[in-house]
Amino acid sequence: MSTLANQLASAEREEVARAIRLLLARPLLTEAADPTGFDLVRRRRDPLARWFDYTCGWNLVVEPRRGYARLTKVRVNPDGSRPARRARSGRAPFDRRRYVLLCVTAAELLSMPMTTIGMLADRVVQAMAADRALAGFDPVRRPERMAFVDVLKLLESYDVLRVVDGTTETYVDSVEAKVLYRVDNTLLMRLPAAPVGASRLAVPPEEVPARFEELLADLVRERRYGGASADDTHAETAATTDAQRNLRLRHSVLRRLFDDPVLYRADLADDELAYVTSLTGRQILRRSVEQAGFLLEERAEGFLLVDPDAIATDVRFPDDTSTARVAALLLLTPLCATPAGLLPEQLAEAGAELLRRFPGWAKAYQSEEGPARLADDAVRILLDVGLAGRARDRVVARPAAYRYRLTETTGPAPKNDPPAVTATGSAGEGDKQ
Repeated sequence: MSTLANQLASAEREEVARAIRLLLARPLLTEAADPTGFDLVRRRRDPLARWFDYTCGWNLVVEPRRGYARLTKVRVNPDGSRPARRARSGRAPFDRRRYVLLCVTAAELLSMPMTTIGMLADRVVQAMAADRALAGFDPVRRPERMAFVDVLKLLESYDVLRVVDGTTETYVDSVEAKVLYRVDNTLLMRLPAAPVGASRLAVPPEEVPARFEELLADLVRERRYGGASADDTHAETAATTDAQRNLRLRHSVLRRLFDDPVLYRADLADDELAYVTSLTGRQILRRSVEQAGFLLEERAEGFLLVDPDAIATDVRFPDDTSTARVAALLLLTPLCATPAGLLPEQLAEAGAELLRRFPGWAKAYQSEEGPARLADDAVRILLDVGLAGRARDRVVARPAAYRYRLTETTGPAPKNDPPAVTATGSAGEGDKQ
């Protein structure tokens, strides 16, 4: 192979690796939001689609003319650790009301290439009034308008809604606000990632609460792995071939590795652990990691991927952008020093100690219940990034937590700025040498 051919092949590998990590962080990538990134994905869409299909079983759709790329990431174990968030200050997660409004609003938008905020609100009012399982939508009430605006801003962030005239936020202050939208119906239909549509489950509304976990599992059950599916209403069992079993194992392990901050061996089922420690499984894992441009840390406790360019990182840790994230880093010290874990009251006391050390910091938590709330918010972050776990009534540090060591805490004069923290990675306990 000539030198030029080698250079072209090397450039393609680097671009594909970069595009893989870009899509892992942003499964819905639009040309409007990132022209350079979208152009890279557009040019390398064929090898990208093959990599995602083989490695994780995820489908990649690139629409050059419509200006978006959609990677449908199906999680092995759906959970609430990555909620939709409000665009307003605080980035609070969506509550049940907002999720309901999101589903109803999306359904109404499917037949509306253009709409105004008032017309859309009227359609939502009518749709929710016609469904006995839903509480009615009353745009006269300000909290309802705020929830509706949060839903619309989320759809704007996905480029499903594009403001032609006006500003969405003005609806919070007045139901008479004038906002005109253009709707991308095709992109809207690409948003759901579940392999099975919820409407195909055909469950009476009154049965949903009691069968929620079962229904959630049915939504993400994929036919290609064999076994009974949501459509197999008359089949109690279904045969699974060795090829289907190996395909499921490959996808389930690699999905978790590429979608979560850290993959612990203890969290794998016996057959998954056997697969990832087999000769074939290890070869596929290492080759996939290399093709995606990650560095693999393999330890006695599990696996961790490091992106040297931080392209695939959608949630950073350590991160000083919020009080709770600073507190999460600070709480690692007492957690790692107590292998048996900390009780809720001990965590609250640790939060209180932080507030005493830095009295001018975390003003939103300066109340009687503030230390407990601060500890709860910090623990939630540690759980989401895989640095902590729950053991009965205690919170315990997980092995990856020992990679972090607090090297400096700069407490400015009281009543001034929050503490500045510096952390470095360190070797975890039980590392594979």
